[in-house]
Amino acid sequence: MTTPYAIDTVAQLEALFGQPGDASLKKEVPYLHPSYQALIAASPFAALATLGPGGLDVSPRGDPPGFVAVQDEKTLLMPERRGNNRIDSLRNIVADPRVALLFLIPGVGETLRVNGRARITAEPELLARFAMDGKPPQCVIRIEVETVFFQCARAIQRSKLWAPLPADAKREVPTPGAILSALTESAFDGTTYDRELAARQRATLY
Repeated sequence: MTTPYAIDTVAQLEALFGQPGDASLKKEVPYLHPSYQALIAASPFAALATLGPGGLDVSPRGDPPGFVAVQDEKTLLMPERRGNNRIDSLRNIVADPRVALLFLIPGVGETLRVNGRARITAEPELLARFAMDGKPPQCVIRIEVETVFFQCARAIQRSKLWAPLPADAKREVPTPGAILSALTESAFDGTTYDRELAARQRATLY
Protein backbone atom coordinates (compact mmCIF):
# COMPACT_ATOMS: atom_id res chain seq x y z
CA MET A 1 0.00 0.00 0.00
CA THR A 2 1.35 3.43 -0.95
CA THR A 3 1.69 5.83 1.96
CA PRO A 4 1.01 9.58 1.65
CA TYR A 5 4.74 10.27 1.88
CA ALA A 6 5.99 7.62 -0.54
CA ILE A 7 8.13 8.84 -3.43
CA ASP A 8 7.86 6.41 -6.32
CA THR A 9 8.17 8.45 -9.51
CA VAL A 10 11.04 10.30 -11.13
CA ALA A 11 8.89 13.44 -11.27
CA GLN A 12 8.49 13.36 -7.48
CA LEU A 13 12.23 12.94 -7.02
CA GLU A 14 13.04 15.84 -9.33
CA ALA A 15 10.52 18.04 -7.54
CA LEU A 16 12.14 17.15 -4.19
CA PHE A 17 15.78 17.60 -5.19
CA GLY A 18 15.71 20.01 -8.10
CA GLN A 19 18.09 19.87 -11.06
CA PRO A 20 21.79 18.98 -10.77
CA GLY A 21 24.30 21.78 -11.04
CA ASP A 22 26.43 22.39 -14.11
CA ALA A 23 29.54 20.88 -12.53
CA SER A 24 27.65 17.70 -11.62
CA LEU A 25 26.83 17.16 -15.28
CA LYS A 26 30.13 18.19 -16.84
CA LYS A 27 32.23 15.90 -14.63
CA GLU A 28 30.75 12.78 -16.27
CA VAL A 29 32.56 11.48 -19.35
CA PRO A 30 32.49 8.17 -21.28
CA TYR A 31 36.24 7.56 -21.01
CA LEU A 32 39.14 7.64 -18.56
CA HIS A 33 40.30 11.26 -18.72
CA PRO A 34 43.94 11.71 -17.57
CA SER A 35 42.65 13.37 -14.37
CA TYR A 36 40.56 10.29 -13.62
CA GLN A 37 43.46 8.01 -14.48
CA ALA A 38 45.49 9.84 -11.82
CA LEU A 39 42.83 9.08 -9.20
CA ILE A 40 42.79 5.40 -10.12
CA ALA A 41 46.59 5.26 -9.94
CA ALA A 42 46.46 6.66 -6.39
CA SER A 43 43.73 4.34 -5.13
CA PRO A 44 44.51 1.23 -3.04
CA PHE A 45 40.87 0.27 -2.57
CA ALA A 46 37.72 -0.14 -4.66
CA ALA A 47 34.24 -1.54 -4.13
CA LEU A 48 33.02 -3.70 -7.01
CA ALA A 49 29.26 -3.89 -7.62
CA THR A 50 27.77 -6.64 -9.79
CA LEU A 51 24.37 -8.03 -10.68
CA GLY A 52 23.39 -11.66 -11.18
CA PRO A 53 20.52 -14.13 -10.93
CA GLY A 54 20.61 -13.92 -7.14
CA GLY A 55 20.47 -10.14 -7.10
CA LEU A 56 22.99 -7.40 -6.37
CA ASP A 57 26.41 -7.82 -4.81
CA VAL A 58 29.19 -5.48 -3.76
CA SER A 59 32.59 -6.58 -2.53
CA PRO A 60 35.91 -4.94 -1.59
CA ARG A 61 39.08 -5.06 -3.66
CA GLY A 62 42.44 -3.80 -2.44
CA ASP A 63 46.16 -3.83 -3.15
CA PRO A 64 48.94 -1.24 -3.39
CA PRO A 65 47.88 2.03 -5.07
CA GLY A 66 47.31 1.59 -8.78
CA PHE A 67 46.37 -2.06 -8.44
CA VAL A 68 43.63 -1.47 -11.01
CA ALA A 69 45.58 -0.81 -14.19
CA VAL A 70 44.51 1.58 -16.94
CA GLN A 71 45.02 -0.32 -20.18
CA ASP A 72 43.76 2.59 -22.25
CA GLU A 73 41.15 5.32 -21.91
CA LYS A 74 38.32 2.81 -22.30
CA THR A 75 39.72 -0.24 -20.47
CA LEU A 76 40.59 -1.16 -16.88
CA LEU A 77 42.27 -4.34 -15.65
CA MET A 78 41.62 -5.60 -12.12
CA PRO A 79 43.43 -8.64 -10.66
CA GLU A 80 41.26 -11.12 -8.77
CA ARG A 81 43.24 -12.30 -5.75
CA ARG A 82 42.60 -15.39 -3.67
CA GLY A 83 39.79 -15.08 -1.16
CA ASN A 84 37.06 -17.19 0.36
CA ASN A 85 36.18 -18.90 -2.95
CA ARG A 86 32.57 -17.71 -2.85
CA ILE A 87 33.33 -15.90 -6.15
CA ASP A 88 30.01 -14.06 -5.94
CA SER A 89 31.22 -11.19 -8.13
CA LEU A 90 32.66 -13.50 -10.76
CA ARG A 91 29.51 -15.61 -10.92
CA ASN A 92 27.53 -12.44 -11.48
CA ILE A 93 29.84 -11.17 -14.22
CA VAL A 94 29.46 -14.46 -16.09
CA ALA A 95 25.68 -13.99 -15.96
CA ASP A 96 25.54 -10.20 -16.46
CA PRO A 97 28.60 -8.15 -17.51
CA ARG A 98 27.40 -4.85 -16.03
CA VAL A 99 29.62 -3.62 -13.19
CA ALA A 100 30.27 -0.49 -11.16
CA LEU A 101 33.37 0.54 -9.25
CA LEU A 102 33.86 3.05 -6.45
CA PHE A 103 37.50 4.04 -5.87
CA LEU A 104 38.65 5.47 -2.53
CA ILE A 105 41.94 7.23 -1.78
CA PRO A 106 43.06 7.58 1.85
CA GLY A 107 43.05 11.22 2.92
CA VAL A 108 41.13 12.37 -0.18
CA GLY A 109 37.48 13.31 0.08
CA GLU A 110 36.51 12.76 -3.53
CA THR A 111 35.76 9.25 -4.74
CA LEU A 112 35.65 8.00 -8.34
CA ARG A 113 32.76 6.10 -9.89
CA VAL A 114 33.17 3.93 -12.97
CA ASN A 115 30.42 2.03 -14.75
CA GLY A 116 31.08 -0.47 -17.49
CA ARG A 117 30.96 -4.06 -18.69
CA ALA A 118 33.32 -6.76 -17.53
CA ARG A 119 34.84 -9.97 -18.83
CA ILE A 120 36.99 -12.49 -16.97
CA THR A 121 40.27 -13.71 -18.42
CA ALA A 122 43.02 -16.11 -17.37
CA GLU A 123 45.44 -14.93 -20.06
CA PRO A 124 48.91 -16.03 -18.87
CA GLU A 125 50.60 -12.74 -19.73
CA LEU A 126 48.08 -10.77 -17.72
CA LEU A 127 48.33 -13.12 -14.75
CA ALA A 128 52.11 -12.71 -14.77
CA ARG A 129 51.77 -8.93 -15.05
CA PHE A 130 49.75 -8.73 -11.83
CA ALA A 131 51.78 -11.21 -9.77
CA MET A 132 52.49 -10.18 -6.17
CA ASP A 133 55.14 -11.89 -4.02
CA GLY A 134 55.67 -14.21 -6.97
CA LYS A 135 52.02 -15.32 -6.95
CA PRO A 136 49.70 -14.47 -9.86
CA PRO A 137 46.04 -13.61 -9.34
CA GLN A 138 43.41 -16.27 -9.95
CA CYS A 139 42.18 -14.32 -12.98
CA VAL A 140 41.87 -10.75 -14.25
CA ILE A 141 38.68 -8.74 -14.72
CA ARG A 142 38.76 -6.63 -17.89
CA ILE A 143 36.34 -3.70 -17.67
CA GLU A 144 35.20 -1.80 -20.74
CA VAL A 145 34.42 1.69 -19.44
CA GLU A 146 31.07 3.32 -20.25
CA THR A 147 30.92 6.29 -17.89
CA VAL A 148 33.22 7.89 -15.31
CA PHE A 149 32.79 10.73 -12.83
CA PHE A 150 34.05 11.83 -9.44
CA GLN A 151 31.78 12.05 -6.40
CA CYS A 152 32.03 15.12 -4.19
CA ALA A 153 33.60 14.84 -0.74
CA ARG A 154 30.52 15.39 1.43
CA ALA A 155 29.99 11.71 2.35
CA ILE A 156 33.64 11.32 3.41
CA GLN A 157 33.50 14.61 5.33
CA ARG A 158 30.28 13.68 7.13
CA SER A 159 31.56 10.23 8.07
CA LYS A 160 35.02 11.53 9.07
CA LEU A 161 36.32 8.37 7.44
CA TRP A 162 39.92 9.53 7.25
CA ALA A 163 40.00 11.27 10.65
CA PRO A 164 42.69 9.80 12.94
CA LEU A 165 41.41 7.50 15.66
CA PRO A 166 42.08 8.49 19.28
CA ALA A 167 45.08 6.71 20.80
CA ASP A 168 42.82 5.00 23.32
CA ALA A 169 40.17 3.93 20.79
CA LYS A 170 38.79 0.46 21.46
CA ARG A 171 37.18 -2.03 19.14
CA GLU A 172 33.43 -1.71 19.59
CA VAL A 173 32.27 -4.32 17.06
CA PRO A 174 32.26 -8.12 17.38
CA THR A 175 35.23 -10.03 16.01
CA PRO A 176 34.83 -12.35 12.99
CA GLY A 177 35.02 -15.37 15.27
CA ALA A 178 32.38 -13.92 17.60
CA ILE A 179 30.06 -13.33 14.64
CA LEU A 180 30.49 -16.88 13.36
CA SER A 181 29.91 -18.28 16.82
CA ALA A 182 26.74 -16.22 17.25
CA LEU A 183 25.39 -17.15 13.82
CA THR A 184 25.86 -20.87 14.53
CA GLU A 185 24.69 -20.73 18.15
CA SER A 186 28.24 -21.54 19.33
CA ALA A 187 28.60 -24.57 17.05
CA PHE A 188 31.51 -22.75 15.39
CA ASP A 189 34.69 -22.35 17.45
CA GLY A 190 34.99 -18.58 17.19
CA THR A 191 37.73 -18.25 19.80
CA THR A 192 40.09 -20.49 17.84
CA TYR A 193 39.13 -18.78 14.61
CA ASP A 194 40.04 -15.35 15.99
CA ARG A 195 43.28 -16.61 17.52
CA GLU A 196 44.47 -18.05 14.20
CA LEU A 197 43.02 -15.36 11.91
CA ALA A 198 45.92 -12.90 11.74
CA ALA A 199 48.50 -15.59 10.95
CA ARG A 200 46.21 -17.20 8.37
CA GLN A 201 45.63 -13.88 6.64
CA ARG A 202 49.37 -13.15 6.49
CA ALA A 203 50.04 -16.59 5.04
CA THR A 204 47.31 -16.36 2.41
CA LEU A 205 47.42 -12.68 1.46
CA TYR A 206 48.70 -13.59 -2.02
